[in-house]
Amino acid sequence: MNIIVDTARLVEELDRLAGYSDAPAPAVTRVVFSETDRRAREYVKGLCAAAGLAVREDAAGNTFARWAGREPSLPAVATGSHIDAIPHAGRYDGTVGVLGGLEAIRALQRAGREPRRSIELAIFSAEEPTRFGIGCFGSRLLAGALDASAGERLRDKEGRTLDQWRTAAGFAGDLASMRLPVGHYAAFVELHIEQGPLLERAGIPLGVVTAIAAPATWRITVEGEGGHAGALLMRDRRDAFCAAAEIALAVERAALGTGVADTVGTVGVCDVFPGAVNSVPSRVRLEVDVRDIDGARRDGVLARIRQACDETAARRGVTVKAEVINADAPAECDPLVVEALARAAAVHQLPFEKMVSRAYHDSLFLARIAPTAMLFIPCRGGVSHRPDEFAAPEAIASGVLVLAEALAELAG
Repeated sequence: MNIIVDTARLVEELDRLAGYSDAPAPAVTRVVFSETDRRAREYVKGLCAAAGLAVREDAAGNTFARWAGREPSLPAVATGSHIDAIPHAGRYDGTVGVLGGLEAIRALQRAGREPRRSIELAIFSAEEPTRFGIGCFGSRLLAGALDASAGERLRDKEGRTLDQWRTAAGFAGDLASMRLPVGHYAAFVELHIEQGPLLERAGIPLGVVTAIAAPATWRITVEGEGGHAGALLMRDRRDAFCAAAEIALAVERAALGTGVADTVGTVGVCDVFPGAVNSVPSRVRLEVDVRDIDGARRDGVLARIRQACDETAARRGVTVKAEVINADAPAECDPLVVEALARAAAVHQLPFEKMVSRAYHDSLFLARIAPTAMLFIPCRGGVSHRPDEFAAPEAIASGVLVLAEALAELAG
């Protein structure tokens, strides 16, 4: 039998999942371990159980729903993504990979495509960094990129730890037990909206990802000298914000200086103290994100930013401290999984383009333990992390169809 995607059902499920939100529609806010997150998890687990999948959870809330194959002792083939959402986000980021992955399994079940290997849907905890300031902590723990000390080390803005949050949410056990060995999965494929405009601009329905950029995140603190905005003369100032502004421009300059489109640099946080209109800023905290698919080139950008920090500190008489929050290595997608996606697209006569992922995803860390690739579908205007994020039903259906075909091949 042919693989048929139930698009109407999938869109209805995406809409219903979007209703589990701490922000009014069309915005979606769903932070890991919140009550809203718990209810959304229960909804998705119910859909998995209704599909006959065996559901389990680990110590950090990663959820796995398995369709047993004819030879269940073999390493499984997996797909999946995340359902948490940053404040005032959209309804397709991550969720297309979760509910689309579930629909791919259901479509294979309806088509009678009983696999040799089991196929597992993975729903990762906290791909977004909203709660603890670090993204993908669920998949990081699975891949060994975080160790068990993260339970006490990762804290929210109020100082509450990951261990406290996960325990309150009902997840118990040793974080060290979560780590999966290399080879646990025979392959992993993540379906995702592109979060960029390239597919839509080119009129191409699918992107097969060959490499995933990795972020380096720095926290830069600038200490100057505050005072009354009227009484402190300009010639005597050591304005922390003016120094921070120079550093922010240096981030932009360093990223542009590579001349390569795959290099990006962003200052996404700027906290000014004391934050009064009539007070000269005495302290500023910046958070800087630099990404590239080439680790050495990214690190060269970071070196130029550090040099700019030193030069600004000396010239303006301020103190600048740069703290590394994380610096992950980029990932190359597995050629065999990439080609399986390409063949699946060809089977259904769907054009595709090989491309890189400039955003990072749980796949970045799954690639450390399993042959991994990603499949992108277009999103309107390339917009993501906003309430007007949108993926057309026909685009989602095309992605699910190709995902299902690839899973069937990879599972044997």
